[in-house]
Amino acid sequence: MSTSPAPTGLRSNVRAVLVLGLPLVGSHVAQFALTVVDTVMLGWYSVTDLAAGGLGAMVFFVLFTLGSGFGHAVMPMVATASARDDPTEMRRVTRMGMWLSLGFSVLAMPLFLFAAPLLGAMGQDPDVARVGGGYLQIVGLGLAPALLVMVIKSYLAAQGHTQVVLWVTVAAVFVNIGVNWLLIFGNLGFPELGARGAAVASVVVQIVTLVAILIYAVTLPSLRAHRLLVRFWRPDWSALRQVNALGLPIGGAMLAETGLFAASAVMMGWLGKLPLAAHSIALEITAIFFMVHLGLSNAATVLVGRAKGRGDIDALKAAARASMILSLVFAAVTMLIYWTLSETLVGLFLKPDDPERDLIILLGVSLLMVAALFQLADAGQAMAMGFLRGIHDTGQPMIIAAVSYWLVGLPTSYALGFIAGWGGVGIWSGLVVGLTVAALALHLRFWSTIRR
Repeated sequence: MSTSPAPTGLRSNVRAVLVLGLPLVGSHVAQFALTVVDTVMLGWYSVTDLAAGGLGAMVFFVLFTLGSGFGHAVMPMVATASARDDPTEMRRVTRMGMWLSLGFSVLAMPLFLFAAPLLGAMGQDPDVARVGGGYLQIVGLGLAPALLVMVIKSYLAAQGHTQVVLWVTVAAVFVNIGVNWLLIFGNLGFPELGARGAAVASVVVQIVTLVAILIYAVTLPSLRAHRLLVRFWRPDWSALRQVNALGLPIGGAMLAETGLFAASAVMMGWLGKLPLAAHSIALEITAIFFMVHLGLSNAATVLVGRAKGRGDIDALKAAARASMILSLVFAAVTMLIYWTLSETLVGLFLKPDDPERDLIILLGVSLLMVAALFQLADAGQAMAMGFLRGIHDTGQPMIIAAVSYWLVGLPTSYALGFIAGWGGVGIWSGLVVGLTVAALALHLRFWSTIRR
């Protein structure tokens, strides 16, 4: 592998970010589509199963978010090692990322096994707790393969193999639709399982995805020399500590942001059913557009990590600037879409004859107007996180995220939403404040760090 300096021109770096980032954007959108498919198909089945499946999926996602930090840590570590032409280090960190993911899955399993009484203790409807508990007992079996997929995806993406990440994820969507159709509704003689059928489909998708992406990783000629699974059972405590030190704070930072949006949903529920419905729709719309920033952030992590591996500070800065420019351009486009098409976007999620359609659209549009403001902040914090992961800096960013979201964003949401009486717009305005503080603080840390 060549270790010559990377080009520092804006055009060449923009091209590099797009080549790496666009397939990752597509894979994130496809991954999000799995959740949308489950929501729609369970909604066709029954309200109880929809509520139970949605609640169970939220619990799974929270645990997955925390555990996925190890997979995210593998990406910059492999990128840095690849720039140094060090396949041994690439193998070591990837294997131990898989070890940590498996260990986390084992520790999380009791929460899945005893989910029904836990949901009941949280004050959930008895039927929802019962069905949701059954869903989680099954879907918990998919946590380990899901986290292993995250590790292998990061290993491949760090080396530029992003196309396979995209197509495997797209294929998973179609597998999910097919198994859902068979097991939720009991078609073609299969048992009718409702939410439990969606859980089985999720586990099947995760296992199929893991097998497919693992076969690619160990059989591709250019990767075969890494011997990824040879003597996989042998521990490497030094590499394990390195991945854990980098990955646990990543998971913590992601959990802090996820928790902020979960808390905002709880507060919206205090305002009533219709504001919560509008919030859910607006959040799904913003999540789809956020996938672009997430994919570009992943590409930035890889490029910055490679520059770190070469010790090329000019290339590192150039990659960061190009990534940020692309993310800001897309944020501007998204703001324009929200300002001009928000009513149409919200309306797509509602039946034309829904008697409450007009009021929900009105509420949803007001939230998307606020969402237009936090596009720049959300893009900024996502990119800064990507840059900092690229230089293997995750401990302080986790603290910045926790403080920004929970000590600034959440209290501001409550104050503006309820004390000031702004309602849903106030709650979302608090999100803007939290994201803005995080973006500014994270960028300040990154640029001051690389100056030193």
